[in-house]
Amino acid sequence: MHTPTHAGEFEPSASTVEAITRQAIAHYEGVRGNLLPVLHAIQHALGCIPASAVPVLAQALQLSRAEVHGVIRFYPHFRQTPAAPVRLEICRAESCQAMGANALADHARRRLACGFNETSPDGKVTLEPVYCLGLCAQSPAIMINGQPHARVTPQKLDRLLGAQGCRP
Repeated sequence: MHTPTHAGEFEPSASTVEAITRQAIAHYEGVRGNLLPVLHAIQHALGCIPASAVPVLAQALQLSRAEVHGVIRFYPHFRQTPAAPVRLEICRAESCQAMGANALADHARRRLACGFNETSPDGKVTLEPVYCLGLCAQSPAIMINGQPHARVTPQKLDRLLGAQGCRP
């Protein structure tokens, strides 16, 4: 049984979370410092790391729940809720900043009414920082759902988001 979270998203059942968590733990059994790869595997499979995975991880890896939560919260790329259907990443590296990425980020935050590592109130867009997309000669750069875009202006960002069904 799945329960809705964001618009169009579903939270997996507790039994699904436990099964996927145990599968990830088994895959990395015997690997020193396996918490990070296990967390990546869970997020890859589920789109996030649900709270119900934490006690399973803590017990199996002989860690406290606080240690597991601490790692999840320390790394901003780990999500505790599913990302929205549209994932917007804005490059925050120096080259992009020198070419207008700060103004672009400000525009995105105003337009989406959310900050970095947050989802817009309508549940359609998750805004995330990324540190270098390798498009330094074509700054500022963004990615939308894994697709890179270069020389992005606020107007171009609005058009790209509009093409994803996101209206101002």
